[in-house]
This record gives sequence, C-alpha cells and structure tokens, in this order.
Amino acid sequence: MTTVVPTSEEDPVLPVVRFTADLSWADAGPEVAEPQVTSLCMEAQECMVMGRWLDLASLMLTSAELVFPKVSDKDLECIFTVICNLASKLENPDDELEMAKLISTKISQQPNDKPAMRLKILFNLYNLLEGPDSRFFVYMQALNLALNGKVIDHIVPSFKKIDSFLKEWNIGVKDQRNLFLTIANVLKENKSSGKDSFKFLTKYLETFSGEDSYVIGEAKEEAVRAVIEFVKAPDTFRCDLLDMPAVGQLEKDAKYALVYQLLKIFLTQRLDAYLEFQAANSTLMKSYGLVHEDCITKMRLMSLVDLGSNESGQIPYALIKDTLRINDDEVELWIVKAITDKLIDCKMDQMNQVVIVSRCTERIFGQHQWHSLRLKLATWRGNVASLISTIQANKAVEEGSQAMQGMAIR
Repeated sequence: MTTVVPTSEEDPVLPVVRFTADLSWADAGPEVAEPQVTSLCMEAQECMVMGRWLDLASLMLTSAELVFPKVSDKDLECIFTVICNLASKLENPDDELEMAKLISTKISQQPNDKPAMRLKILFNLYNLLEGPDSRFFVYMQALNLALNGKVIDHIVPSFKKIDSFLKEWNIGVKDQRNLFLTIANVLKENKSSGKDSFKFLTKYLETFSGEDSYVIGEAKEEAVRAVIEFVKAPDTFRCDLLDMPAVGQLEKDAKYALVYQLLKIFLTQRLDAYLEFQAANSTLMKSYGLVHEDCITKMRLMSLVDLGSNESGQIPYALIKDTLRINDDEVELWIVKAITDKLIDCKMDQMNQVVIVSRCTERIFGQHQWHSLRLKLATWRGNVASLISTIQANKAVEEGSQAMQGMAIR
C-alpha cells in the first residue's frame, strides 16, 4: 500500500487530497473515479489559492474519514497531521476555534473505530493550536472520545495537569462544571481511580457555592452520587460535602432526605446511629448498592476516630469495645487497623487498658475544628514565647556570671 510522505518540494496538502480521494473512489472504477478525483484536487487547489482553509479542511476530512478503516495507523497519522496543520494558517482566534471544532468533531464521531488513534490525532491537534478556547474545546472532545471509545487509560495521565490547564484556559464556571463532571465520569469507569473520581465530583459540586436554588438544583443527582461514593469508599474518611449548598439541598428534599441523613451519620455520629438507620432503611441501602458489612467496617473506624478526638486524648478499651460493638480480644485489632489506615497516631497502654492518642483525623473540618486549631496554635505560640523568654533569661544570667568571674580573676 502507498504511504503518504510529505516532502519539502511541494505542499503536502494536494498529495494527501489525491491519496485519500483515490482510495475513496477506488471501488467505483477508473472511468468514474478519475473525474471525481480530479475535481476534488482542483477544488482543494482553489481553496488554497483563495485562502479558504475551513472549506479545505472540510473537503479533506470527508475523504479522510472514508479511508479511515482502510489505511495503516502510520498513514492516518500522516494524513491528519497535514489536515490539523491547516489550523496554523489561521491568524484569527475565532477562525482557529471554528477549525478546531470542525476537525475534532469529525474525528470524534466514530469513537469505536480505532479510538486510540483518534485520540492521538486530537492530542496532536491540541498541541498545534494556540488559542485557549480552541484547546479547551479539543480537550473536552478528547475526554468524551476516551470515555465513549473506552480508551480512558490514554487520557488519565493528563488529569495531573488540570490545575495548570485551568490557568491557561481561563474558562468560566459552567465550563469548569462540564470539565470536572466529565473527568469524574471518565475516572468512574476506571475501577482503580475511584478516589480521584470522587475528588473531581467534589470539585464539580463546589462550583455551585453562591448560586441560587434553581441553579443548585441542577446538581441534585450528582450530590446524591457523591454521598453514595463517599459512603462506599473504604479508604476515604473525611470530606467537606456537608458544607456544600449542592449537598445541603438534599436535607429537605422529599426523595433524598434520607441520603443526606446517612451522610450526616457517617461524618458526625457513631456506629449505633448507623445501625439504627440501617434497620429502618435496609431497602434504601440496597437500592444504592451499599453493603451492610462494609458500612459497619467503615463506621467502626470512624467511630474510633470520633472517640480519639476528645480533649483527654485517652480512650479506655472498654469504651472502644462498647462503641464499636466488638469483643474484648478485637479491641487492639481495630486500633491497629485505624493506625494502618493513618486515621490515628497512638500508643496502647495494655496494663491500664487505655489508648493514648497523639493525633486523629477529623471527619469534617468546619467552624468547630477551626476554633480548636486556633486555640492549639495560641497555646503553642504561648509555649514558644515562654521558652524563648526562659532561654534569654538564662543567657543573661550566664553572661552576668561570666563577667563576675572575669573580674574576680583580674
């Protein structure tokens, strides 16, 4: 099969037009094909002379899409590199955006036909573009292509750069919502990325702060999804969902009030409250795919964290046993599990049957936690100031003593 190789002797556009046209009309026979191919080449040449780059891209894309299943990946990459390079001929940002929309939309229309190659073409197009609006549009097309074509592994690495992308794109709130929700959906399909999916879903919900109730209502279903994902996640023990208006609307919602109540139990209460809720709403729990045994495990750990947050910093073994509803010989096993999950730092005093806590994870970080942190910082500041005063006083005494000794020697 012939391979298209752009050369320095001529513009590669016309060879690509002829190559794709020849393949597109190959089955029609030479008598029908040759006039059609000649006509396409003449039209392409006219577009080049007149500077009608959008029309040229449209003409080339039509033929390129027809030959997509027929040529090698190497040829495809070459063909679409030439097409994508047409964007560099446009000086107006609006024209570049139109070109980006035209090319990326056409490439994304058949996500199940060589999706990895289509995604690579979109990445190449992205790198050739200069306008932030054009780049953002192409990136969103790439996201949806990766999701629909089931090639999400190819785009996941780019999520680490989202913060820098946002600075570059400078997009509005609505576009940010679309971006965060799409990324959350992409990551949801990757079973190993559940925690990252929840992170971007949370970012999506955060964008509704300060909006009116009508706009916030758009996020209701996703707010429910976030609650359920948090409850299901075996390695996520704190979140700020309760502080978000998008989640707060569920509290008085006839359909989802119980979902909000479940979130509140996991973030502010202990195992006994969960068991009472589950007994009354077992059907609801099952409808959301929540496994009772998994919920008990998570609530035991969160209850242990809650016990560790008391001011004394000590938890009797007996209190752990009663709160977690476990046997005496299981107490230390749950303490070790909490340490392993980095929920608490502590020492076990087996002789006195108490746990001495030096640090524990806060399930939520609201006004109460800020107030507590402020008090601790004030205490530390006072202790440091007192230590500095003591050191200075001792230094003055020592210097005075040395001076007296010097006088005595003379």
